[in-house]
Amino acid sequence: MRWTRSLIPTLKEEPAEAEAVSHKLMVRAGLVRQLAAGIYVTLPLGQRVMEKINAIIREEMNRIGGQEITMPVLHPAELWQQTGRWTTIGEEMFRLYDRGKRQMCLGMTHEEVVAWLAAREIRSYRDLPQIWYQIQTKLRDEARPKSGVLRTREFVMKDSYSLDRDEAGLEKNYELHKEAYCRIFTRCGLSFHAVESDPGMMGGAVAHEFMAPSEAGEDEIALCDRCSYSANVELAVSRPRRPTFTTWDLEEIATPGAGTIEEVCRFLQIDPALTIKSLLLITTDGPLLALLRGDQQLHEKKLAKLVGEARSAHRDEILTYLRVGPGSIGPVGVDLPIIADESLREGRYVAGANKDGFHLRGVWPGIHFQPRWADIHQVSNGDQCPHCEGSLRIERVIEVGNIFRLGTKYSVPMKAVYLSEAGDEYPIVMGSYGIGLARIAAAAVEQHHDDLGIIWPSAIAPFQLHLLPVNMRDQKMGELAEALYSQLQQAGIETLYDDRDERAGVKFKDADLLGLPLRITVGTRTLREGMVDLKTRKTAKEAQIPLPEAVSAARTLLSRLANS
Repeated sequence: MRWTRSLIPTLKEEPAEAEAVSHKLMVRAGLVRQLAAGIYVTLPLGQRVMEKINAIIREEMNRIGGQEITMPVLHPAELWQQTGRWTTIGEEMFRLYDRGKRQMCLGMTHEEVVAWLAAREIRSYRDLPQIWYQIQTKLRDEARPKSGVLRTREFVMKDSYSLDRDEAGLEKNYELHKEAYCRIFTRCGLSFHAVESDPGMMGGAVAHEFMAPSEAGEDEIALCDRCSYSANVELAVSRPRRPTFTTWDLEEIATPGAGTIEEVCRFLQIDPALTIKSLLLITTDGPLLALLRGDQQLHEKKLAKLVGEARSAHRDEILTYLRVGPGSIGPVGVDLPIIADESLREGRYVAGANKDGFHLRGVWPGIHFQPRWADIHQVSNGDQCPHCEGSLRIERVIEVGNIFRLGTKYSVPMKAVYLSEAGDEYPIVMGSYGIGLARIAAAAVEQHHDDLGIIWPSAIAPFQLHLLPVNMRDQKMGELAEALYSQLQQAGIETLYDDRDERAGVKFKDADLLGLPLRITVGTRTLREGMVDLKTRKTAKEAQIPLPEAVSAARTLLSRLANS
């Protein structure tokens, strides 16, 4: 492709609102442009990246027996009402009425449509198993779109669905998808982890997410440094470090001016792990006291699974229910439901005395108060792995894919059933599997860049080679560059030919910004010697190659990059 005939609007300056590296570089390199909050136009170079990702996904999905279909973006509300998600999904769903006043929505995902289709097309056990997939636009009314294409309101996904007779069949298709996803992300040049996750609104019993490490990510995962344990922090469990316990007797002690864990620990000269953090929460069933060690944080989603939605009590509510200020709340003598983190089962602690300016030392959970025990703490760096003696580390990540074992959550309400060999009717067992295409591209930029710009993995680069003559006004140089461009095209090497009449410095900066795997520079000095410069973007290694050998040398290097 000739630059002068292309839309490649590179920018020198970073967009003012951009925080993520991928957002800055994808805008500066002319891959995308923002139309509105969370809505982006994909420009030609960006489209080529997406097409490369599409091709890899299609190859791997077809490899496991997937059949591509296309389902509509516009859905009748009745489908979502049948499964109950019409009411459980909140404002993130786009809802509208058609001209006949029928309620509709824009698809966030397509489980309902797949179950509807299966109910009409699957009759017998002989029709199963099936894998259907599509690459389609999804829409979600994201409350806080940010980080460029990482968190948007409109996006393209590959979503696939397995249909099986039983759980054994689902397990097989689940593993097939897991293996296919690993191949897809590896081929796209990503470092990633497959971790246990919370099924969330998708439902089902088991789910995994595929996470690409990046500081721009909005998720966190816990990883063990010794075994294979890995999980989203929303689901992760751990064994917090064991502090040095004492044999305090229960006594009331004055703690004037000490209302926070930090202040109490400083006043008493103790480890925060020897204190109890007491949180008064308001649930739909009334007030509740949640207890953690002082060095821990409450995991709100874990708690919500136990008690439903809960919020922190206001100061006046604390005074109403406990007759004390926020700094002296404790569990002893409280006539409220109590949930205590499992880590408090052992030891004696300092806790609020429910008396302003005082704490109790020697509080013995299970003896001085009777709680409901549960894991409600957030995993922290250095916590012990639940499966071995290793330590956990927390890593920030971008979610690039997810897989769910749905079971019969959608097939039962949608009446998607099949007849067994014996003539009995059974619900189809389903799985759901998603990949965010733009997230793959953004994660690749996050993981592969330097101060100069993007360093594209070879498999998803918009072009393989950047041909850069430094002076298009030099007739001989222009003729040689034209001839070389023709040879590269004939050799099947995807080439971006910078045929602009532009200063060499501008061209070099744009080449580094775009980050194509190879660059051939046709310069005045090297050309006098019958040579060209061949540079690898990833390693910055540069070599002078005889002009007649340039194409074969480029082909060899590209082959090595593809296999590295």
